[in-house]
Amino acid sequence: MKSRRVRRTAVSVAVAAALTGVAACSSAAGSGSSGGSGGSGKEDRAGAHAATRVSPIAALRSAEKSTDKADSARVRSTTTMGSLLSMTTDGSLAWDDGISGTVTITYTGGSTAELMRKLGTTSMEARYLPDAYYAKMGDTFAAQTGGKHWIRYGYDDLASVAGGSGALLKDQMQNTTPNKSVQMLLASGDVRKVGEETVDGQATTHYAGTVDVADLAGRSSSLTAGQLAALKKQLIQAGVSTEAVDIWVNDQDLLVKKTEKAATATGTMTQTAHYSDYGVKVGARKPPAGDTEDFESLLKKQGATGLTS
Repeated sequence: MKSRRVRRTAVSVAVAAALTGVAACSSAAGSGSSGGSGGSGKEDRAGAHAATRVSPIAALRSAEKSTDKADSARVRSTTTMGSLLSMTTDGSLAWDDGISGTVTITYTGGSTAELMRKLGTTSMEARYLPDAYYAKMGDTFAAQTGGKHWIRYGYDDLASVAGGSGALLKDQMQNTTPNKSVQMLLASGDVRKVGEETVDGQATTHYAGTVDVADLAGRSSSLTAGQLAALKKQLIQAGVSTEAVDIWVNDQDLLVKKTEKAATATGTMTQTAHYSDYGVKVGARKPPAGDTEDFESLLKKQGATGLTS
C-alpha cells in the first residue's frame, strides 16, 4: 500500500506541475508590457486602445503583440478537476526562456488532497528550472523514499513515461511562449467582447471564446504527429473536446485574470488565475542533490512504468 501511495503521489504532483505551468505560461498569453515592436510605449498603448474600440479580434491582436517584453509576474490560481483534486497556487513565475520560478501549491480537496494528508502534508513548494520541475514533499513521504524530500521531474523523462500528455507537458514547460493562448483564442474563430468589468480593483475588458483542445495542442506545441495522435486519443478517453476561455485585460494591455472550463470524464475542470506585479524578480535554485529523488527512478523503484500506474 505504501508503495502504491508513493506512486500515486508522485503522479499527482506531476499533474499539479502541468496545471501550474499552464496557468503561468499559456494563460499569461494575454499579458505583456506596454511596449511592443516598433514605436514608443505611448504609441503602442494608443494603438491598443484604438484597437479595443474597433473589434475584440483587433484588441486581442494588439494585446498578443505587446507580450514580447513581458518577462514575469506574480500568479495566483485555483484549480478543480472533478473529484480528483482542488488546489491553489501562489508564487512568482517568469516565461522569457521557458517557465522558471517558485510557487506554493496547496491541495484543498479531492482524492489527491486526501492522499497528501496521509503523507503528512497538503502544501508543497514547487520550483521550475530550465531542465526540470522540482517538488518538495513532507517528512512522511521522505521516510518512504530513502529520506529524500524533493522529487525531480526531468522534462525529457515526463515525455518518455507519459506518452502524448507527457510530451505536451514537456513542450509547454520548455517552449510555450506567453502569447500562444491568445493566439489560439484568436485562431479558434470564436472570440467575443463580453463587456467592461472591474477585476482586482482594476477596470478591465472581458473577452471570451471556445477552443478545440486537441487543435490547441497541435497549433501551440512542437509535438510530432505520433505524439499528437497519442494525445488526442488520451483527450478522447478523458472526455475532453472543447474548452471555454475567458480573459480580462486592463487598460495597460496586461492580463489581470483568466478562466478556463472544460468537461471531462471525471468531472468538470475549472481554473482561474490572477496576474499582478509584472516584471517582478524571479529566482529558483536547484535543490540539494543529496535530498532529491528522480521521478523516473522513483517509479522504477516503486514498480511503475508510467503516469497511469
